[in-house]
Amino acid sequence: MKARIAVLGCGYWGSNHIRTLKSLGALYAVSDANGARAEGFASEQECLAIAPDELIRRDDVDAIVLALPPQFHAEFAIAAVEHGKDVLVEKPIALTVADAERSVAAARTNHRVFMVGHVLRFHPAFEKLKELIDQGELGEVRYVHSHRLGLGKFHTENDALWDLAPHDLSMILAITGTAPVEIRGEGAALLDHLSDFAHLHMRFPNGMRGHLFASRLNPYRERRLTVVGTKAMAVFDDVEPWERKLAVYRHEVWQDSGQWAFTQNEPSYVPVEQGMPLTRELQHFMECIETRAEPRTDGEEAIRVLQILTAGTIVHD
Repeated sequence: MKARIAVLGCGYWGSNHIRTLKSLGALYAVSDANGARAEGFASEQECLAIAPDELIRRDDVDAIVLALPPQFHAEFAIAAVEHGKDVLVEKPIALTVADAERSVAAARTNHRVFMVGHVLRFHPAFEKLKELIDQGELGEVRYVHSHRLGLGKFHTENDALWDLAPHDLSMILAITGTAPVEIRGEGAALLDHLSDFAHLHMRFPNGMRGHLFASRLNPYRERRLTVVGTKAMAVFDDVEPWERKLAVYRHEVWQDSGQWAFTQNEPSYVPVEQGMPLTRELQHFMECIETRAEPRTDGEEAIRVLQILTAGTIVHD
């Protein structure tokens, strides 16, 4: 019997969870502070509409996907796990590290599954990239950088870094296998007091370096993660079509008579199985509920992501 999963928050991303869970046969209920909005989704998806406070207490709900403004995540996540619900919390799971730690601790105390919506960890192209790294195809990874640029969305509570960077930081942490020991942030606020452009520079204990650039005020979309290894380089470009999403560059650089020389080769495109990351993420959540396994994107990783965001945030007057 599949877990009976409810979605709390029927906004843009919550609606994606609702439709995906319905397609997986696991959508049991929807909930929103706007009751009319919840009723509309319930009618469309043929499920229950339940008020948020009642949803937490319902014995017929096994798990809840929280897709709320992040300032409300901790409150509802803690209440949910204390009432015996497994939870998947959308990113960012909170706006402070302390709130994130309280949520994760509550889930651990109550023996509940606590998963975070770092959806790109479930992208088939990233999974294949991670496989290539683990197999040594790129050699020793020395540098990772990501660019996540576009126009919007604009929020009143979190800036471009907090809105756009969590997915990339989750991927970078998966590749490095460790948290950075040095973090330096830069930001520029053009519209108000929140950064519309943000840079993060990171140094890891194994000597690896990382860089992240996020912008919500850019004229074009860019969704690119680049990994530089000693044997090859790889690029995961989510703007490209499936057959070109993952490219490997086998450039060579060496010294000859005290001078640097290099060969520049055309990329080889790695075949990637097609699949929707959100579908795969929710399938993983359902498997963790059934098996009680630790999620791939667990609460501890989410805390590390928030620690990096906090350290790299620039406060503008």
